[in-house]
Amino acid sequence: MIYIALTITLIYFVLIGLFIWGFESVKVHNLKNSTPVTPFSVIIPFRCEAENLPALLTSISALDYPKHLFEIIFVDDDSTDKSVEIITDFINNHSNLPNDHIRVIKNIRHTHAPKKDAITSAINVSEKEWIITTDADCILPKYWLNSFDDYIQVTNSKCVVGPVAYVVNNSFLSKYQALDILSLQGATIGGFGLNLPFLSNGANLAYERALFLKLQGFKGNDHIASGDDIFLLEKAFKTYPLNVNYLKCEKAIVKTYPESCWKNYMAQRVRWASKTTAYNHIFGKFTGFVVLIMNALIMALLFLTCIGAVNFKLLLYVWIIKFIVDFYLIYRTTLFFNQKELLNSYWLSFIIYSFFSVYIAFLTPFSSYSWKGRTFKS
Repeated sequence: MIYIALTITLIYFVLIGLFIWGFESVKVHNLKNSTPVTPFSVIIPFRCEAENLPALLTSISALDYPKHLFEIIFVDDDSTDKSVEIITDFINNHSNLPNDHIRVIKNIRHTHAPKKDAITSAINVSEKEWIITTDADCILPKYWLNSFDDYIQVTNSKCVVGPVAYVVNNSFLSKYQALDILSLQGATIGGFGLNLPFLSNGANLAYERALFLKLQGFKGNDHIASGDDIFLLEKAFKTYPLNVNYLKCEKAIVKTYPESCWKNYMAQRVRWASKTTAYNHIFGKFTGFVVLIMNALIMALLFLTCIGAVNFKLLLYVWIIKFIVDFYLIYRTTLFFNQKELLNSYWLSFIIYSFFSVYIAFLTPFSSYSWKGRTFKS
């Protein structure tokens, strides 16, 4: 057992160490005062988001980007609340907006993946060269589009992944989720630094419209409800490995909200985990497997220590090694996202995470999940 534990721990240590190296390898992009030239179609699918839309719309009105260079396409996925009315009122109360600058269309369903259908529906009527997606529960930074435009001008990108973080309140659940998503962002950026990107977030993702059409959109994974971001990244990188990049720019950070309760948080994580079996990315699968095995090892050693089957020192050493290497990746990520205060919750979050991640991994294959009033099979 000692040799198995040490082997798994060594592999995990090297893997996270590589992510740290990769994270540092991705250079921070500082926004310059270049003249905007990139035309964007901003696509925002929504379903029953009346509570979140006012904040998003306020952030849209504050975007500092030439209005003739971007359009906003909201895609209504059968909302039953006042979401459409809120958007319509916003459009009517902003007479300074050009015609068709912001519009609402209905989702045209073709598959078992509502969000993918919504994005496809919007792209089919979009008029700009670049597509950029976000979610209805997000808040956009003032220089969001400027950051993407500036980065596109200085690179030969066809697909650009942007940073995402949570709006944090005083609850432990909020801080735990914020650290969780920061760990994913750290791995995302690290993967790009290693030239092995395997994660992205549809709340902040841009790509050429022509690229989407060439890749035939979500064809091949449209039977999976989630994954509009990761599967598209996978296809884009396979086709254009030198033209898929991460925008490590503070002014491009999109903020979204954590789940309000543990039940919703679990449903979200089951939804995310449900798409992993369809991954074709070997490094992504390897990373997920190593992280799961490492967390399972912690659980196994804790049990074996309690029954006296192994020495407590083995659990302690493995736990300390994992704690240190995880902490450094999280630490570097919090610095970039300017959320260093979250480290105060790292101790307790670290302890809970191993239990929670193993639980979700074993729950996912046998459960369905509810999302936006719909039930999906994992």
